[in-house]
Amino acid sequence: MSGRARLAVCATAATLMASGALLPLVDPATWFLQAVILLVLQSGVGALARRVPLARALTVAVQALVTLLLLTLVFAREQALAGVLPGPAVFREFGLLLEAGGDDVSRYMIPAPLSDGIRLMLVGGVLVVGLVVDALAVTFRTAAPAGLPLLALYSIAAGLSEGGGAGWLWFLLAAAGYLLLLLAEGRDRLSQWGRVFGGAARPPGRVSGGLESDGGALAPVRTGRRIGALALGIALVVPLALPALDGGLLDGNGGAGGDGSGGGGTISAVNPLVALQDSLNQPEDREVLSYRTNAEGTDDLYLRIVSLDQFDGTTWKTTVRRIEDVPSPLPDPRGLRPDVRRTEIQTNLSAAESYAQNWLPMPFPASQVQIGGRWRYEPVGRSLVGDRGQTTRGAQYQVKSLVVEPTAEQLAAAPPPDEDLRREFTKVPDSLPGVVGSTARQVTKGAANPYEQAVKLQDYFASDGGFTYNTRVRAGSGPSAIERFLKQKEGFCVHFSFAMASMARTLGIPARVAVGFTPGTAQASGKMSVGLRDAHAWPELYFEGVGWTRFEPTPSRGTVPEYTRSDVPSGGASDPDTPEPSASSEPSTAPSASDTCPPDRKKEGGCQSAAPQIASGSGGDGPPVGMIVGLSLGALLVLVVPLLPLLWRTRARRVRLVPGGRTEADAAARTLAAWLEVTDTAWDHGIAPDESQTPRKAAARIVRVGQLAAGPAEAVHRVAAAVEQVLYAPRPQQVTGLSEDVRRVRDGLNASAGRTARLRALLAPRSAARVVWAVSDRWAASGARWRERGAKRWATLARKLPRRAGQES
Repeated sequence: MSGRARLAVCATAATLMASGALLPLVDPATWFLQAVILLVLQSGVGALARRVPLARALTVAVQALVTLLLLTLVFAREQALAGVLPGPAVFREFGLLLEAGGDDVSRYMIPAPLSDGIRLMLVGGVLVVGLVVDALAVTFRTAAPAGLPLLALYSIAAGLSEGGGAGWLWFLLAAAGYLLLLLAEGRDRLSQWGRVFGGAARPPGRVSGGLESDGGALAPVRTGRRIGALALGIALVVPLALPALDGGLLDGNGGAGGDGSGGGGTISAVNPLVALQDSLNQPEDREVLSYRTNAEGTDDLYLRIVSLDQFDGTTWKTTVRRIEDVPSPLPDPRGLRPDVRRTEIQTNLSAAESYAQNWLPMPFPASQVQIGGRWRYEPVGRSLVGDRGQTTRGAQYQVKSLVVEPTAEQLAAAPPPDEDLRREFTKVPDSLPGVVGSTARQVTKGAANPYEQAVKLQDYFASDGGFTYNTRVRAGSGPSAIERFLKQKEGFCVHFSFAMASMARTLGIPARVAVGFTPGTAQASGKMSVGLRDAHAWPELYFEGVGWTRFEPTPSRGTVPEYTRSDVPSGGASDPDTPEPSASSEPSTAPSASDTCPPDRKKEGGCQSAAPQIASGSGGDGPPVGMIVGLSLGALLVLVVPLLPLLWRTRARRVRLVPGGRTEADAAARTLAAWLEVTDTAWDHGIAPDESQTPRKAAARIVRVGQLAAGPAEAVHRVAAAVEQVLYAPRPQQVTGLSEDVRRVRDGLNASAGRTARLRALLAPRSAARVVWAVSDRWAASGARWRERGAKRWATLARKLPRRAGQES
């Protein structure tokens, strides 16, 4: 294989290895096979163009044209002339697909479904990166800059990814592809220079170990490998020393901000599941917010962050919506009639310096917000989102909000909502298990109106259905998560809110899920303190005339609203015997402890500090088998790969020192193998073999540099003398005890070396480079054999062709 062909193969392989980071973003991953085929065709066109040869710029132009034809054939065949020639309609179709793909990327969480738009973005992006890499590394022979498009490809995948545990594996794969490309280019360049270090070619069948010169330019290649390995090691180690970026909606830099300025911009989808669970299970209930309010009570003063109003059957998430400048005051809440009782309160809030995320916690519904910084307003969810990196870190702001107090009669008499609102907020995917709807109908049997249905659903989860609050269960967001929750009847707020909102939608009641914090804990100073363990999720149901209304299905968390209690008149005082305690009246709102926790420990909060550890799964049915196998193999590689030099060195030593054979040829082979083991052992300890020296001089150099004692020094000279017998004596004498001499030399080198040198010789022996050389030699020999066979077949065919032509004449 020629140097350019090898470079082209390595460039294609590097692009595909970097593209692997995109695989977790989309499900299914069938697009990758399509990208592989098209990328190979693109690379093959470049190889043919360079073989013609064409000018460099023309080669790249031909590849770009073929790439366009391939994309047209795959994605816009119906709009193309003759099914392959692109025209205005093809470019219009590409624009529509890319626009739809951009919307899908913003709308769906990872892994997103493989729509045509996303498929074009993925396959087209891989082909564009592959074209740039091939042009830089192969056509223009500058492989180093080719790392930039590979880095861009990996960075895009890493930026969109939710930080799965296998991100390091994709980085290693992309880095290995780039190093492979650099090594291939270095080998190709050195092969054009000729032999850097002179010396006779190695005779076939001879054992090399400092006795003769290795042909080729190995030293620069070894140096390049070391530099590449060092760079990769630095790239892996440095990020570990940097502070980690905590993501998530509740506990750090989570959420999604708007883009640009002015009146436009959008917000993207958010999945609070993992962040919410992590917040509930923090070992320390770190304060994230504090506030003071003029409200008469704080039991119902939930601090709402964002609403999740899109349900795809797997989980709840935010819908991509337009955002605008924050109006003052905010518009009246949708659907709230003037005859519904309301009271405006004022709350002054302060966010901790350690709490930095893009969504602003506020009482709902807010009527006016005073805050500095770049904040935008999303009118449907009535939420404020940070723009261009704006976060809540250290923010101090004032919120005026409404305490809406509807009566049960007003809710029961609510007319049907508008058709557009009902259509959007009652969508239920086909993938939702049928048991969700059937359970909802069974629970609400006998209810006279949607309000009574909602109350029955709340009571079913909070008290009547036998559900228990338990943060030790798997979070889960897979298709069967709600079904499993309804069967097992234990979970935490995410399960309760997701299940109630889903069941309400099956009954035709507009519903969504709100995420935020419960009111927190009252302090002696008069302020309220909100910690990470106050993170909470609850359902909001819409009733015309009242608007979006909070319900509380989670037992032992928060407070059940007065308008949903059947035994307490609307507007009356709170019943002290109600099983749902007020967050402000309890010493802590952390997740409830196990029932086995003693009462005195519960009162002191001792059981709550245990912070149960929960494995947050990406799917409701647990990790797929393929992922488990892949992670296991990855972990095995991480453990085994660093030990491969040690394993190879141990095996090589055992093979070289094994006794066997009785002929003179066997004795000579054992002697040469023993000497090779001596020189490799010295090499492992930092004494590189000098192939220009005789065995006697090489032995003296090992003794001098290695500072060997008398016993090991004599052993080195005995092995060297035996080698000279084999090489120069007419009838070599058989020498015994070579294996023991080799072990004495190794022990002597270990004794004179420092601890670091001994550890390096054991775990990272320098002589392991012989494996790479052997593979390279076999590859070159195999290529030579195939070329020789091809030449013979071509010659045979050439001899036959004139004879056939003469016969026909």
